[in-house]
Amino acid sequence: MTTQARPDVKARSFGENLESDLALEFLRVVENAAIASAHTMGQGERKLSDHVATEAMRQTMDTVPMRGTIVIGEGERDEAPMLYIGEKVGAEFPDGRDVPEVDIAVDPLEGTNLCATGSPGSITVLAASEKGGLLNAPDCYMEKIVVGPSCKGAVDLDAPPADNLKNIAKRMGRDVEDLVVIVLDRPRHEKLIAEIRAAGARIKLIGDGDLSAGIASAVIGTGVHAVMGSGGAPEGVITAAAIRCLNGYMLGRLVIDKPELEQRIARMGIKDGKKIYEAEDLAPGKQLIFAATGVTEGALMKGVRFFGEGTRTSSVIMTLKTGKVRFIESIHLEKGPDVKVRFM
Repeated sequence: MTTQARPDVKARSFGENLESDLALEFLRVVENAAIASAHTMGQGERKLSDHVATEAMRQTMDTVPMRGTIVIGEGERDEAPMLYIGEKVGAEFPDGRDVPEVDIAVDPLEGTNLCATGSPGSITVLAASEKGGLLNAPDCYMEKIVVGPSCKGAVDLDAPPADNLKNIAKRMGRDVEDLVVIVLDRPRHEKLIAEIRAAGARIKLIGDGDLSAGIASAVIGTGVHAVMGSGGAPEGVITAAAIRCLNGYMLGRLVIDKPELEQRIARMGIKDGKKIYEAEDLAPGKQLIFAATGVTEGALMKGVRFFGEGTRTSSVIMTLKTGKVRFIESIHLEKGPDVKVRFM
């Protein structure tokens, strides 16, 4: 029996729907990076943890059917041996197979110190879009406020923290005293911390990992209501991709406090160093994929767990156009005739 294609249906080429074609491929990328770095957890070797995560991520990406470009990575070509800005990744298909062009932002191991010390909150993370869908952010600090969907438009980077907290509380139908704000525990945040406490809100200080904190603030039930303070601008772009998928709200502004940074952003085509970005500016793609896997225990994902017959990972995959947020538990079985799958 033979079938004929309907003349009124146009064949869809691979990559036309980037999200459905590549989401599970990128899940594999972050899972492999998480497993590799989890083997180094608690050994106190932050550089080793980052190296093995980066290497695993790169090797896996080179099996994905795409023409990928790293737009946010481990550094410039002369500073990073792999996953540098501008690096090309993806499988090669000499037969001319149609594969999508993809821009990719990676943080192979967010929370290298957390992994090295066995502390909660370390993740492997990746964001991807069609070409041009992610801002090529300079490696500098970014002032940020991240909140959930109910607080869209309720915060202002130039407003006092007390005003922002009052507006967040009002939108959420609660008192300021009920709010929990995550802030990176850094000397530069001493004034911010004092102002938040003076306003009556509670603070959760973290040593690392403001990207995962930003995601938690946009998910109901995590006990986190906002993230405030400055963190890495590249991580801000990756956070923005997740925030768009979660329908949250984010504001960011680059911290350009050195002449060399002014020169660098000019070379990168950023004309206004004082611009306040929303998530849609940082991650403007029409198709976005955000993928992350827990390395150590966290608010949204469990850490990698090794057992006798395999490895268990906990991940989240988000896609913008298709409107899906998937929390995925995976068991990676060892090869062998007596392997058993167990519920954990």
